[in-house]
Amino acid sequence: MLLPNYSSPVPEKVRNFKFISLISNYIQNLKSDGQKVRLYIQAGFLLLILWIGYEFYGFVQYHQTGGETPYFTRPPGVEGFLPVSALISLKYWILTGVINDIHPSGLIIFVIILILGIFLKKSFCAWVCPVGLISESLWQLGTKIFKKNIRLWKWLDYPLRSLKYLILLFFLYAILWQMDVLALGQFIYSPYNKVADIKMLMFFTDISEFALWTLIILVVLSVIIKNFWCRYLCPYGALLGFLSMFSPVKVTRNEETCTDCQKCTKVCPHLIKVHTHNRVISDECTGCALCVDVCPEENTLEFKVTKKSKPIPTWAFGLTVVLIFFLGTTLARFSGHWQNSITDQEYQRRVQEIHKPVYDHNRGEVPEYDKDN
Repeated sequence: MLLPNYSSPVPEKVRNFKFISLISNYIQNLKSDGQKVRLYIQAGFLLLILWIGYEFYGFVQYHQTGGETPYFTRPPGVEGFLPVSALISLKYWILTGVINDIHPSGLIIFVIILILGIFLKKSFCAWVCPVGLISESLWQLGTKIFKKNIRLWKWLDYPLRSLKYLILLFFLYAILWQMDVLALGQFIYSPYNKVADIKMLMFFTDISEFALWTLIILVVLSVIIKNFWCRYLCPYGALLGFLSMFSPVKVTRNEETCTDCQKCTKVCPHLIKVHTHNRVISDECTGCALCVDVCPEENTLEFKVTKKSKPIPTWAFGLTVVLIFFLGTTLARFSGHWQNSITDQEYQRRVQEIHKPVYDHNRGEVPEYDKDN
């Protein structure tokens, strides 16, 4: 009697089939776990941002040491951290039709984020923004340490929430109302703006005692109060919150199948009373989908364009955010509006003299400078 040969290798077709089957099952499981998809997307963007930070630090170090450290190419994505410059560039583009070549990718990233706000709520905050991820992680840490987060009284919560809109209005007034084309161009091509990303890095690498304690206080407040920075102080979130009011995609509740269990309201990190809305229009809603995914009733709480339209699964909502980012940045690369025009030689010179007064930006005033320098 011949015994089967258990040591014989598994045929390649069988191995491939098992691998494909495993991948297929994993994808199906992901589709049913929207928060895992969100975590993966958040982690992916965070890793990308950390890599950009690493490259940019190496780029600046190379020029600060006069080429004694390894050379790094400047990553254009770092301009995503220059929202004020991007807003000025946007107005300049609208008035002149010119996408400036100082921080072009900053403008592109800003426009992508605005598009997300208009069509997909404040999805940037919940799916992309590293500060949003850190803020979310801090208050979750607070619930583990103290079992709950502090919820401010309404009489204090509402005035504090207006702070981010007051900060936003200050920037909008200073830029959109006061700056004409000449002033916009003077800022965009100023020595200060050309090294604004480097000065931003130096803010953290050579942080002052006041700034350090401010960050520590913000971290502590974010541990005990949910989304303290995002809810009360972030002007970016205020802008996207306003735009999101017009977003066609909203969390939609089916009154007929809702059991009023209020799980959606209890899980909402932005303290929205979801169970009382047929369509959530709140400027605080980030499209995180926590309420959608926690709902125990089928076809009751869903992302929808209209009440009668087909629901958008959480995973599809998140992948749409990623797709818009990918298409926007790819289009910018192919159209030549991604890399800036500042040469390594110019960066070398400017980094060496960055502490000169011409690179200061005191009280919103750009120092006079030689346009040929």
